[in-house]
Amino acid sequence: MNNVDNPIIIDQNYCPDNENCPGQASGVKISDVIYQDIHGTSATEVGVKLDCSSRNPCTGISLEDVKLSYNNQPAEASCTNADGSASGVVLPNSCLKT
Repeated sequence: MNNVDNPIIIDQNYCPDNENCPGQASGVKISDVIYQDIHGTSATEVGVKLDCSSRNPCTGISLEDVKLSYNNQPAEASCTNADGSASGVVLPNSCLKT
Protein backbone atom coordinates (compact mmCIF):
# COMPACT_ATOMS: atom_id res chain seq x y z
CA MET A 1 0.00 0.00 0.00
CA ASN A 2 1.20 3.48 -0.75
CA ASN A 3 -0.41 6.57 0.81
CA VAL A 4 -3.79 4.89 1.37
CA ASP A 5 -6.69 6.54 3.25
CA ASN A 6 -7.81 4.29 6.12
CA PRO A 7 -5.74 1.19 5.28
CA ILE A 8 -7.41 -1.01 7.92
CA ILE A 9 -10.94 -0.05 8.91
CA ILE A 10 -14.11 -1.46 10.40
CA ASP A 11 -16.68 1.27 11.01
CA GLN A 12 -19.96 0.00 12.41
CA ASN A 13 -20.90 3.52 13.44
CA TYR A 14 -20.77 4.96 9.92
CA CYS A 15 -23.40 7.64 9.44
CA PRO A 16 -23.52 9.38 6.04
CA ASP A 17 -23.39 13.14 6.53
CA ASN A 18 -23.98 12.53 10.29
CA GLU A 19 -27.73 12.83 9.71
CA ASN A 20 -30.70 10.69 10.79
CA CYS A 21 -28.66 8.10 12.69
CA PRO A 22 -27.43 9.53 16.02
CA GLY A 23 -27.09 6.88 18.70
CA GLN A 24 -27.78 4.12 16.20
CA ALA A 25 -26.09 0.80 17.05
CA SER A 26 -25.26 -1.76 14.40
CA GLY A 27 -27.23 -5.00 14.40
CA VAL A 28 -24.49 -6.74 12.40
CA LYS A 29 -21.98 -8.92 14.26
CA ILE A 30 -18.41 -8.84 12.85
CA SER A 31 -16.11 -11.65 13.96
CA ASP A 32 -13.09 -13.72 12.94
CA VAL A 33 -11.48 -11.19 10.59
CA ILE A 34 -7.76 -11.58 9.82
CA TYR A 35 -5.58 -8.72 8.56
CA GLN A 36 -2.34 -10.42 7.48
CA ASP A 37 0.88 -9.18 5.85
CA ILE A 38 -0.26 -5.61 5.34
CA HIS A 39 2.61 -3.17 4.80
CA GLY A 40 2.89 0.38 3.52
CA THR A 41 2.03 3.99 4.19
CA SER A 42 -1.16 5.61 5.36
CA ALA A 43 -2.42 8.96 4.10
CA THR A 44 -4.24 9.33 7.41
CA GLU A 45 -2.66 9.51 10.87
CA VAL A 46 -4.90 6.65 12.06
CA GLY A 47 -3.91 3.64 9.96
CA VAL A 48 -5.92 1.08 11.95
CA LYS A 49 -9.47 2.07 12.88
CA LEU A 50 -11.69 -0.58 14.41
CA ASP A 51 -14.86 1.24 15.48
CA CYS A 52 -17.28 -1.48 16.47
CA SER A 53 -20.83 -1.41 17.79
CA SER A 54 -21.52 -1.31 21.51
CA ARG A 55 -24.48 -3.65 20.92
CA ASN A 56 -22.49 -6.11 18.78
CA PRO A 57 -18.77 -5.71 19.54
CA CYS A 58 -16.22 -7.10 17.07
CA THR A 59 -14.58 -10.32 18.25
CA GLY A 60 -11.78 -12.51 16.96
CA ILE A 61 -10.06 -9.71 15.05
CA SER A 62 -6.48 -10.67 14.23
CA LEU A 63 -3.60 -8.43 13.19
CA GLU A 64 -0.69 -10.48 11.84
CA ASP A 65 2.50 -8.88 10.53
CA VAL A 66 1.05 -5.42 9.95
CA LYS A 67 3.41 -2.49 9.43
CA LEU A 68 1.86 0.86 8.55
CA SER A 69 3.58 4.22 8.72
CA TYR A 70 2.42 7.82 8.47
CA ASN A 71 4.94 10.59 7.73
CA ASN A 72 7.87 8.21 8.33
CA GLN A 73 6.58 7.19 11.78
CA PRO A 74 4.29 4.38 12.87
CA ALA A 75 0.65 5.21 12.13
CA GLU A 76 -1.82 5.32 15.03
CA ALA A 77 -4.40 2.70 15.96
CA SER A 78 -7.87 3.35 17.33
CA CYS A 79 -10.13 0.62 18.70
CA THR A 80 -13.62 0.83 20.16
CA ASN A 81 -15.45 -2.34 21.26
CA ALA A 82 -12.93 -4.53 19.39
CA ASP A 83 -11.49 -7.76 20.81
CA GLY A 84 -8.80 -9.90 19.27
CA SER A 85 -5.10 -10.57 19.05
CA ALA A 86 -1.91 -9.41 17.41
CA SER A 87 1.09 -11.48 16.34
CA GLY A 88 4.38 -10.91 14.59
CA VAL A 89 5.48 -7.34 13.97
CA VAL A 90 2.46 -5.04 14.39
CA LEU A 91 2.93 -1.30 13.89
CA PRO A 92 1.10 0.69 15.01
CA ASN A 93 0.89 -1.14 18.33
CA SER A 94 -2.33 -3.10 18.61
CA CYS A 95 -5.19 -1.50 20.51
CA LEU A 96 -7.30 -4.69 20.49
CA LYS A 97 -8.62 -5.99 23.79
CA THR A 98 -7.45 -9.55 24.35
